[in-house]
Amino acid sequence: MEFEQLRQLDAIARTGSFSAAAAELHTSQPAVSRSMRALEHELGCELFSRSRNKAELNETGMLAVRHARAILAEERHMRDAFAELARTSRTLTVVSVAPAPVWRLTERVVALLPGTVLTSEVEQHEEEVERRLLDRSADLVITRRPITLPTVRCVPFMTESLSVYAPRTSPLAGRHSVSFSELDSSTFLMNAAVGFWGEVVRAAMPNARFIEQRDGRVLGDLVRTTDILGFVTDITQAEHSGAEDAARVSIPIEDAEAHATFYAVALSDAPRTALDIIDIMGAR
Repeated sequence: MEFEQLRQLDAIARTGSFSAAAAELHTSQPAVSRSMRALEHELGCELFSRSRNKAELNETGMLAVRHARAILAEERHMRDAFAELARTSRTLTVVSVAPAPVWRLTERVVALLPGTVLTSEVEQHEEEVERRLLDRSADLVITRRPITLPTVRCVPFMTESLSVYAPRTSPLAGRHSVSFSELDSSTFLMNAAVGFWGEVVRAAMPNARFIEQRDGRVLGDLVRTTDILGFVTDITQAEHSGAEDAARVSIPIEDAEAHATFYAVALSDAPRTALDIIDIMGAR
């Protein structure tokens, strides 16, 4: 018994004739007739009352139609379930300690794994990112320290370095580098969604003042219209260069804390797409 035979039987019941069913299914009437004879032979009973020029479903045939429709409905449910599984297996939750690695990750995934959808969150605390991995509320995480558990896959995939973003009129503008100790007690504009970098600069400069902005447009306006120092990284500057770059200069911060290596991490039994991403990041 084949699904195509059941579809033909259903079409005959709906359209009222072999010829109409054949037209709907884009096949020939003789082909439908042969198929129904084969189905009757397999079931061991006649499904139609046949006269010289007509064939109508008999009582057995109507029972067969009801079962055929139930089987076809289950087939549709099965196909839908597989389609949904394929869709959700390619929709991954990524939790990162900083936004820039997500941008890089997304670029690579879009180019190399088309159809994969990433939903991302930034968590400031490393411990929270690791917790999200281990409790499986994230398919893949980006951390600043390697995770060496036997149940995970972990690869380094990028670095990011922090700089001061100073007006060209600032005394710092001519410097090749600067240290956190020299910057302590200064006032800085800062994106509130900067991730772990917020912790880094607060710990390194306990006497500094930080003006946080959650609205990127407001932050951009302040950068353009004030002489308050800000922060930029080699990644964010490349990704989001704008008109304010003409009036500002980035000065690298030389302290070790201003340089971060990021790791892409997934559980060993994570969805196949997450493990494919780990492979891609590791082979960069």
